[in-house]
Amino acid sequence: MVDYSKFYSSYAREARASDIRELLKVVEKGGVISLAGGLPDPRSFPRDEIARIASEVVERYGEKALQYSPTRGVSHFLEAVRKFSERHGVAVSDSDGIIATVGSQQALYLVGQALLDPGDYVVTEEPTYLGMLQAFRVTGARFLTVPIDEEGMRTDKLEEVLRRARSERLRIKLIYTVPTCHNPAGTTLPMDRRRHLLELAEEYDLLVVEDDPYSFIAFEERDVKPLKTLDKSGRVIYMSTVSKILAPGLRLGWAIGPEPVIAKMELVKQSIDLHTPSLSQFIAAEAMNRGVIDKHIPFIKKLYREKRDAMLEALEEYMPEGARWTRPIGGLFVWVWLPESINSRRLLEKAVEKGVVFVPGDAFYPNGGGENTMRLNFSYPSVEEIREGVRRLAEAVREMVGA
Repeated sequence: MVDYSKFYSSYAREARASDIRELLKVVEKGGVISLAGGLPDPRSFPRDEIARIASEVVERYGEKALQYSPTRGVSHFLEAVRKFSERHGVAVSDSDGIIATVGSQQALYLVGQALLDPGDYVVTEEPTYLGMLQAFRVTGARFLTVPIDEEGMRTDKLEEVLRRARSERLRIKLIYTVPTCHNPAGTTLPMDRRRHLLELAEEYDLLVVEDDPYSFIAFEERDVKPLKTLDKSGRVIYMSTVSKILAPGLRLGWAIGPEPVIAKMELVKQSIDLHTPSLSQFIAAEAMNRGVIDKHIPFIKKLYREKRDAMLEALEEYMPEGARWTRPIGGLFVWVWLPESINSRRLLEKAVEKGVVFVPGDAFYPNGGGENTMRLNFSYPSVEEIREGVRRLAEAVREMVGA
């Protein structure tokens, strides 16, 4: 028998499975309500329109759509992204570059490989997006964290973190944030904090990575603008995706930012996959240009608002005293703080016995912590499953509180 372990790279030896992906295995066995993975509701996919567009794309653009394409992306798609972004309030300047990526997860990986060296620091909210941690950790980067409240990153604490890091001569390069409909917390950063964040980036000479997959499906209005739009000095690298507004199966995202940075990301991408699938780019470009996405977004908002409301109502009805949670204006998630005495990983074991799963919150804390927190997803389960899932979960919480 071959001992394969001696052949593994140091990265492969250190790699750990995603909690979310492991929970999907539990759900697949059946009989379990999943409040875990952030899957879109299949009803949010405009299948008929995508089928029609795909057929027409192959007929009209077949020679290009089925062929290799430039690493940066198909010009038809890049121009569609520019126009789509501007329609939705994301400023794109003449000095910006745009690159097509295999989902926004690849955009994160490209940013990490293009900008981070071992020992560099990234500043981020706590909790923060798990996919970013996976993408940036492979570079050897470290993390400085800033606490959140119900309105997102506390930029007063960000200022303290940056001041202390400067005194300790730490090498910080990036602030990473999901300012609108945060994953996992569901929070949305108000305008005064957005401006403060950019002022701090300027003062400390940092770049800002704005991860924005959810602002298109915010179902409550807030007077906020993207950091990319507020940025006046070319510090923001903006990224988004069609996964939540068209279909995740297209595996298509993009990054918009200073041309020199996008050019470095392009070089990294060449060595990974040559280019993002041409067919996906043509389909998405036509969906943008024909207004299919814009026309479909109101339906997605209505769908998810009903589910968000169902989850908040169930939490109010069933959760015992001592628990509190965010009230997201959009996106897919609610963040829950449990009583300090509860460890959410032990709670998960009890919850699985009752037929419900969630993601323990400590997975979203890069430097440890969050043992009494959890992320709940409302986009995929039905309203009935949400209510029953929260009821089962609350029952497990009450049993642990009383233990």
